[in-house]
Amino acid sequence: MITSNASPRNLLPPVLFLLVAAAMGLAHALLPRPSVLPEPYRPIGLLLLAIGVAVALAARLQFARAATEINTFAEPTRLVTDGLFRWSRNPMYLGMGLAAVGVATLSGAAAAFLLAGAFVAIVDRWYIAFEERRLRARFGAAYETYARSTRRWV
Repeated sequence: MITSNASPRNLLPPVLFLLVAAAMGLAHALLPRPSVLPEPYRPIGLLLLAIGVAVALAARLQFARAATEINTFAEPTRLVTDGLFRWSRNPMYLGMGLAAVGVATLSGAAAAFLLAGAFVAIVDRWYIAFEERRLRARFGAAYETYARSTRRWV
């Protein structure tokens, strides 16, 4: 059982994304599925996937330019609040969530959309909650000011 104090050091968010995407692929291939999205609309998933990956990578590059720690479970070294982080406190997670919705859209299967929703919920309640506690402890008032002025997702 996952608790709010859990520290899942062996399951980094991109790995979880890949596992969820693989589960979506398996569900698409193996399960009888009700389609919740008609075939002509499914290619929109490619666009969502591409935008999501681009947003996540751009935020990752921004961390690299700021020379700050990217590992979810390492001690934060710098508070990044500019660039993509002006609009979202979590653009990497936003990108991965959008990419997950893109994969689900490509499939069109209800199970894929449920898995994408589960991914976003886990990211929000597990990873982001863990990171926010660490950021508050490390950066105090600076993080609180940032959190009040910038939304968690968008």
